[in-house]
Amino acid sequence: MSKSADLAALVHSRAGDAKVAVGLILGSGLGHIAGAVDGVAIPYADLPGFPHGGVSGHNPVLAVGDLEGVRVAVFGGRAHYYEAGQPDAMRLPLEVLRDLGATRLIVTNAAGSMVPANPPGSLMLLSDHINFSGLNPLIGEPTDARFVPMTDAHDPAIRAALKSAALAEDVALADGVYAWYSGPSFETPAEIRAIRGMGADAVGMSTVPEIILARFLGLRVAAVSVITNMAAGMSDEKISHEHTKAMAPIGAAKLERVIRRYLRDLD
Repeated sequence: MSKSADLAALVHSRAGDAKVAVGLILGSGLGHIAGAVDGVAIPYADLPGFPHGGVSGHNPVLAVGDLEGVRVAVFGGRAHYYEAGQPDAMRLPLEVLRDLGATRLIVTNAAGSMVPANPPGSLMLLSDHINFSGLNPLIGEPTDARFVPMTDAHDPAIRAALKSAALAEDVALADGVYAWYSGPSFETPAEIRAIRGMGADAVGMSTVPEIILARFLGLRVAAVSVITNMAAGMSDEKISHEHTKAMAPIGAAKLERVIRRYLRDLD
């Protein structure tokens, strides 16, 4: 068996054989949602090849079980490119998700807004993304499967369902384009002006590699940003990781309501 199949078998041995329907990747300050799953939480340390919990504000466990009556696999944390220079760091976890039977993935992140109408505490549903970093998790993939079309990378049906869930929960959910910046340093005001000129509405240090990998692996995917700050040069607030973690719970409470409603309303 492949490494991902071996790990999926390990997960099944602890969480049961039922197929997972939906995967969730949680961003900075959002890891508490993994604790809401009625099932088993497996530390990443027990899953060889999974990322170590190198960034504060993440909860490095894979929670598998039921959430709002749907079988889910929730990644309480992610690996970022800036941790070890590996844009494909989440490939193995997503291969495991596929081998657990999932067909859908929702990715979340903490992001900086470039739109005054989307202030800290608000949510943004990604309509598209810009790979500002120039990196790609499929570099080195030897097969022609690496030539992944990205026209509808952000699944229209999942996006529509998330919009409906937000409307039902009376949560504002703006559409927007997300730009991936490699990090770990935050962007300069000049970089933000450049990114805004390219058509981005928010900026962050994750998500895009996972979108690319999900499509490569045949998973349907959508993503939501929790806005934790205005981007550099757009306000007087001091941007820091501590600030991100402090602001994330404001939007996270709204996001949890939207995700729960989305799951309840799944066909």
